[in-house]
Amino acid sequence: MPIVRLGGTDDVRLAVYAGATDAQLRDDPDYANGLFIGESRKVIERALDAGVHPVSLFLEERWLDQTMPLIERMLADDPAFPVLLATREQFRAVTGYEVTRGALAAFRRPALPSVPDLLKDARRVAVLEDVTNYTNVGAAFRSAAALGIDAVLVTPSCHDPLYRRAARVSMGTVFQVPWTRIGRERDWAAEGVPLLRSLGFSTAALALADNALPLHDARLRACERLALVLGTEGDGLAPSTVAACDFVVRIPMDHGVDSLNVAAASAVAFWELRTKWRD
Repeated sequence: MPIVRLGGTDDVRLAVYAGATDAQLRDDPDYANGLFIGESRKVIERALDAGVHPVSLFLEERWLDQTMPLIERMLADDPAFPVLLATREQFRAVTGYEVTRGALAAFRRPALPSVPDLLKDARRVAVLEDVTNYTNVGAAFRSAAALGIDAVLVTPSCHDPLYRRAARVSMGTVFQVPWTRIGRERDWAAEGVPLLRSLGFSTAALALADNALPLHDARLRACERLALVLGTEGDGLAPSTVAACDFVVRIPMDHGVDSLNVAAASAVAFWELRTKWRD
């Protein structure tokens, strides 16, 4: 079995794991759409299931037994696929990581679909506006996968769902829920909300406002196609986004709590407004 036990850390195939940021990998000129790094068996497995093309696998010796089913799968597809095995010291010297949740794999980034193509058969969609915390992005994708969201749209300033830590927090569900980017950098809603409307979607901004509907309002459930728009921590949605949407929506709460973390809010909203499993 062609597993390469590293004698040192100067193997050229380690370059993608050494020092490059997620953004630099995304813009790698040697690959049409760039690269990303997947971390952990679950993330790598779900990327492979989604048909994403791996470039190499890099792991510490302690993860070898756990990762062997993935290694065998990759080698079955390509007997020359590079599996790079390192000691703990070598792994830390290359990556700088003190702890990982398993093997790392470099993948080619798939091309993103257009919004109309992505939403062709969708009924419930999430829009993440400028969410820059990778944990929240990953958690929102995990909730989307579990709670019946058909697709996720991310604005230009939103954290990239394929960045290593976001994908890891999502447990690889970023490869199960279709997603793409929407709108322009400064004001995605000026272009994005009319586009969604042209595709038959009503838009609901989750925001604190005097005129906000409670999440359980029957008008929301009655929407055949609905896009739920969620904002970043702290500032929430831009006023221009709230103004552009068809509905403003709040989650009713007790004990004087005014809002939830965006990841928690997304899970509540996805469940309440789901179309699947309703009686």
